[in-house]
Amino acid sequence: MPEILQLDFMVRALVASALVGLTAPVIGVFLVQRRLALLGDGIGHVALTGVGLGFLTGNSPVLTALVVSALGAVLIELVRTHTRTSGDLALALLFYGGIAGGVFLTGLAPGVNSADLTSFLFGSVSTVSEEDVLVVALLAAAVLAVMGYFGRELFVLCQDEEVARAHGLPVRLLSTVIAVVAAVTVVLAMRVVGVLLVSALMVVPVAAAQQLARSFRATVCLSVLLGVLAALTGLSTAFYTDTAPGAAIVLVAIAVFVAAAGGGILLRGRRSRITPEEVSPPAVGTISGTDPGSVSS
Repeated sequence: MPEILQLDFMVRALVASALVGLTAPVIGVFLVQRRLALLGDGIGHVALTGVGLGFLTGNSPVLTALVVSALGAVLIELVRTHTRTSGDLALALLFYGGIAGGVFLTGLAPGVNSADLTSFLFGSVSTVSEEDVLVVALLAAAVLAVMGYFGRELFVLCQDEEVARAHGLPVRLLSTVIAVVAAVTVVLAMRVVGVLLVSALMVVPVAAAQQLARSFRATVCLSVLLGVLAALTGLSTAFYTDTAPGAAIVLVAIAVFVAAAGGGILLRGRRSRITPEEVSPPAVGTISGTDPGSVSS
């Protein structure tokens, strides 16, 4: 048996990492489609304020981070839709206010040092407990259930907001659902990847999958596979090299993206050399783009 599987804390960390790698790209697909790739980063900063509030009040930092980040996600949607503030500016406000609030509240908390905050910033596999794994599993199940339930509506929204509104879809509600689910995903990943790096696990596997996949459904499936691969490989690398797990996971994800980009260039070159006679005509009556599985990502 590999050494890594003989340590209970690493087994717990591997399970939590797999759940994070499975969940983060699912919401990441919709964030990338809506040009909101940095939303997870902004919410991660807000989650720091929740962590600091937990330290200050003596409550669970995970619970307070969940509440605060969800409220922050709703707030950014309100700011974006009800004021003249652009999405980029609203995210900037989250960036600055969130991290400043987290550091400030942690400084006020008695008996808390910078190492406690660092474990949430960059992840800490040695602190992943059985309770943490259970919380991650429950949050992951909730995220996947919500995304599965609203999947088709979110697909239409992310392709074209005006089309979604014309079809009578609750655009504002669906936008809020995406933001809140992103907030939950940030919280479930912060003990493994860290709140400052979790956005990369939402976005990079999706970007890698887009280099190879030709449909929305294929992009989702491949991004999930690459997310799990990056999470487990990065965590194992961090264990054997004694480095920060969050950084290792993100670097592995970026390496996967570079490899996928190279593979995508080769695939596109091969497709461009296919003559028209080699391409079979589409079936009569099919309309490209009417189903999430047939829409190019």
